[in-house]
Amino acid sequence: MRGYFGIGVQGIHKEQNVGTLIRSAHAFGASFFFTLMPQVNVRSFRASDTSGAFDHVPYHQYDSLAEMNLPKGCQLVGVELVEDSIELPSFKHPTRAAYILGPEMGDISPAVLDRCDHIIKIPMHFCINVGIAGSIVMYDRLISRGRFAPRPVKAGAPTEKLPDILHGQKMCDILDG
Repeated sequence: MRGYFGIGVQGIHKEQNVGTLIRSAHAFGASFFFTLMPQVNVRSFRASDTSGAFDHVPYHQYDSLAEMNLPKGCQLVGVELVEDSIELPSFKHPTRAAYILGPEMGDISPAVLDRCDHIIKIPMHFCINVGIAGSIVMYDRLISRGRFAPRPVKAGAPTEKLPDILHGQKMCDILDG
């Protein structure tokens, strides 16, 4: 898959949720993980990080919004239930993205929302755990930007295999024949 992504959370205060989120980020191939103004001891994150993600995924801690320094060209995507949020199934993920979620029992601050290039929401009846929400966003990125066979019309697995791509070839050239 081309591009990269990072994921982070603002104001988090439960160690287990951070550990779960970074473990999921590691599993989905995140390029980095970050916290913005965390309300928890970073060393305690390892309690639920059973994959050792902190040894494999770069971690950045920002104690203020002014300190948050994302890579050049990286678009900040807020995950929040606000009026103008884009529903996740209708969202095209940027090639270079950093996703930010709010704290447990709270919202992303208005200052962070103002800095976001996009704001998305998971279409649900009510809010879910921050670790689960982050995992859903990363899974959606994987299935929408990854290279998978198209879903079949009938229940079951696809019957067609994807064509092999030669170095330098574009997918549109292959599909057009």
